[in-house]
Amino acid sequence: MSAGHAAPRDHASAVWLRRLAPAPQPWVRLVCFPHAGGTAAFFRSWHDVLPADIELYAVQYPGRLDRVTDPCVRDMDLVAGPVAAAIRSLSDRPLALFGHSLGAVIAYEVTRRLPARPRPAVARLFVSGRPAPDRQRSGTKHLASDEALWAELARLGGTAPDVLADGEIRRAFLPALRSDYCLSETYRPRPGPPLECPVTVLLGDRDPEVDLAEAASWANFTRAELSVRTFPGEHFYLTACLPEVVREIHNQLTESLPARSPDWAGP
Repeated sequence: MSAGHAAPRDHASAVWLRRLAPAPQPWVRLVCFPHAGGTAAFFRSWHDVLPADIELYAVQYPGRLDRVTDPCVRDMDLVAGPVAAAIRSLSDRPLALFGHSLGAVIAYEVTRRLPARPRPAVARLFVSGRPAPDRQRSGTKHLASDEALWAELARLGGTAPDVLADGEIRRAFLPALRSDYCLSETYRPRPGPPLECPVTVLLGDRDPEVDLAEAASWANFTRAELSVRTFPGEHFYLTACLPEVVREIHNQLTESLPARSPDWAGP
């Protein structure tokens, strides 16, 4: 089962990226990174609310859906490096990256691996629902029983009840979920220079996984502007607040990027 159409550019793009909203003349390409246990399809609904000239891609991690036979990955280098290589093929247009939860630190690590000079390859990085790397919370959920790990999905509220109750889905997704939690909980950033691009942090005002101080600490990881925006909700605030989230992304990109062509008609 596919979560969208891969961009027909090169093999790396076809493996890692799913193009969810093609644009004939994109003003910007937005690449989205799912949460732990998530898939590229999580961002499919964004197609309906994005402006028509924002081309939408999502990353498909190994070990799930159309990549179910690919080995799961617990090493950040084995995710961020190949994704950065895949994204390079999209850089003929301005790029923005958005990551939620685990996806936030993967998007950050991908940004680190893309050119920063003479101008940043990434016009703006959006990180959602995740403390800054220097405020990383330790955890051992990846070592828990299958029942305890699966219960995490219910606690965070991002999974439909019928999915949680489906034993076949549980068996299929538990290996990828455990691998993602291991990647998330054991991640530690390596020393390196701050990013050159601006960073926007988004979070729910009742998110148990990140607070405002942990969000503001992303300022330590960029030489450019940092902005923080809160929305009503918990860890998966972006599901209920999708139009508002996309509007914020659009507004921030409008500030970061060259103006659209004069004949652009708007969203």
